[in-house]
Amino acid sequence: MATVAASLPLRAAAGAGPAPSRLPPSDAAFFPGRPWQRGLAARARPRDPAGWSRAEALSGGGAGGGPPRREPMAPPYNVLITGSTKGIGYALARKFLKAGDNVVICSRSAERVESVANDLKKEFGEQHVWGTVCDVREGKDVKALVDFARDKLEYIDIWINNAGSNAYSYKPLVETSDEALIEVITTNTLGLMLCCREAINMMWKQPRGGHVFNIDGAGSDGRPTPRFAAYGATKRSVVHLTKSLQAELQMNEMNNVVVHNLSPGMVTTDLLMSGATTKQAKFFINILAEPPDVVADYLVPNIREIPTNQSMKPTYIRFLTGLKAYSRIFSRIAFGARRNKYVAED
Repeated sequence: MATVAASLPLRAAAGAGPAPSRLPPSDAAFFPGRPWQRGLAARARPRDPAGWSRAEALSGGGAGGGPPRREPMAPPYNVLITGSTKGIGYALARKFLKAGDNVVICSRSAERVESVANDLKKEFGEQHVWGTVCDVREGKDVKALVDFARDKLEYIDIWINNAGSNAYSYKPLVETSDEALIEVITTNTLGLMLCCREAINMMWKQPRGGHVFNIDGAGSDGRPTPRFAAYGATKRSVVHLTKSLQAELQMNEMNNVVVHNLSPGMVTTDLLMSGATTKQAKFFINILAEPPDVVADYLVPNIREIPTNQSMKPTYIRFLTGLKAYSRIFSRIAFGARRNKYVAED
């Protein structure tokens, strides 16, 4: 049982670390043309009991080049999802569209973008879905994605960083190719950073502000991920990056943008199922995994609730909680529940 518990893909709640106590000596160079962001080195910020950075809506436009007065958000929301032509990204897009929102989808494949966008437009209407090609590993592509979103929707309320990869490789690190490592790290880490940078730069200038959601994955809670160590390491970095961005936004008084974490748990995507080659992997997939539509049905209402309630507090939304995971393991051990649900274990 100890082995089973140690292998659980659970997410531990993480609090943001303390904001840096001082800016670099030449902080003006880091924030050119933004005097409202400077001179904050000696200013302490209150923190909530859980350690998350507090973020409050701006009460008015900042003097000397600050962001415009933040307008309240109201549905329908404008949503952008990276890696959204299949899997959980596609399921999230459909659920937002069903809720009446407008959605920008993207992926590296022009063929998939065109096909999926056309299908969604037929179902939800031409004026609610837009698609474009974007390789999140390329800064120019991410900048072009922002320009595309502005052209079609003027602003984005919710940006979900879903694009990720393990190069469909499940093997020890010592056997992993250079190409696979580069694919995983540039997509999951560099790509995430580029998307966060551009999303924040866009949103802090918007009257409505905005919310960025970074999707975690196996390894984000610090548990080992044998056979996909590089993937787990990049997902561990997602949590740290989110906390660091929360601290930076607070330090720089960019209080109309919030960065959150989103945890879908184990989802029966091609990525996950390609690793169902060991007895342990099959065991946990059958017990804990759910189809993308089921996960999206839970996540999207919880995501939409944040702007609907005008909340500007960082949130960690989890589909697969510890209680849910352990109750399923108990049901499996006690009653044989979910045996062979997705893959044959015998």
